[in-house]
Formats: sequence, C-alpha cells, structure tokens
Amino acid sequence: VQLQASGGGLVQAGGSLRLSCAASGGSFSAAIMGWFRQAPGKEREFVAAVSRSGSATYYADSVKGRFTISRINAKNTVALQMNSLEPEDTALYYCAADMNIRQSARDKDYEYWGQGTQVTVSS
Repeated sequence: VQLQASGGGLVQAGGSLRLSCAASGGSFSAAIMGWFRQAPGKEREFVAAVSRSGSATYYADSVKGRFTISRINAKNTVALQMNSLEPEDTALYYCAADMNIRQSARDKDYEYWGQGTQVTVSS
C-alpha cells in the first residue's frame, strides 16, 4: 500500500486546513487509517483514526472537537479537517494504514506510512 499525503501549509492561528491522503496498491476499505504528527524535537504522536467503514472515529484529546477524520472508500482517500488551529499543532503530519488491527493510537501498530505533509501555524 502506498500513501500520499497532501494539503499542508502555513496558516494563522484560528485558521483551518484540510489534509488528504490518497492510497493505492491495496484494499483500501480493508485498512484502518490514521493520522499522526511529529513536531521538531518531539516523538511522533497519534492524532486521529477511522474504522474501515468510516463509522467509528478516534481522536487524541488535544485535537478533539477541532479535527475531523473521514474517509471515502470509493475514492481511496482519507481526510483530516483541522479547524481552530493552534501554534502547538505545528508538525509534520503523516497518514498511516494497517490491514490487521482493529484500531490503535500506537504508531508501531501501523504498517504503511505516507511521506508526511508539513503544517505550520503562526501565532
């Protein structure tokens, strides 16, 4: 499975961005999809995940109520809508996929990773 993330950029605090991740080379509807992020000097952390059908979503406490993850299986894409962005959200954002897990917030549980897209929030 190949993952291609896009949509990052520079935005002012309080603004919005929408990240997208396109998958190819596998059965997208069979994969749990997740978003993670890594800020400079920090470990990679979980942001959000969505179930295979899209009916269940999971969020880190730090983004709950501000970010929304969604997927369109017919288009092999997963999106992360980010609203009310804060400077603390600045990071390299990665999409990830795994065929075997039920859902997880641990990065080591995901087998496939995209290349990352940079999100920078200015104060």
